[in-house]
Amino acid sequence: MVMMVKILREPARSARPPRPHHDELIPRRRILVAEDDDAIRRINTLVLTSSGYHVDAAEDGEVAWNALQRTSYDLLVTDNDMPKVTGVQLIQKLQAARMPLPVIMATGKLPPEEVPRQNQLQPAMTLIKPYSFEELVNAVKIVLRLAGDSLASIVPPAGRQSGTRRTV
Repeated sequence: MVMMVKILREPARSARPPRPHHDELIPRRRILVAEDDDAIRRINTLVLTSSGYHVDAAEDGEVAWNALQRTSYDLLVTDNDMPKVTGVQLIQKLQAARMPLPVIMATGKLPPEEVPRQNQLQPAMTLIKPYSFEELVNAVKIVLRLAGDSLASIVPPAGRQSGTRRTV
């Protein structure tokens, strides 16, 4: 028994550094939230940040589009009915710019005539307001999981940043 105590008190000579926690090995995903309703934008940003994501927020579609041109994102969560540029118009701009970014449309109403019929312009998922925090987080997890690593191999266009936090 005495020897055991002595061994425990000796400094470890070949101790390995602690292995990082699994979450530390996975880079945090970057999400852009585009929502013109200030309260919803703040809550969505808070919920997603609390869930471990890097989140930038834009108060309308035009601000969102400018952010998308400057920064590389893993996901866009957007309202549809916004001033200047709608959510559907954002999806169209993404397609025209060949920016393969998954989109969650989180909207109060989405008239069928406004939804493009082409598959590549469809959002990956649609959440109808009001939705719960749990529904939002689950939708984000599902869409990011489905997007998989295919986004990791895409290089952002010239002038776009990746991996830095920015307030838009």
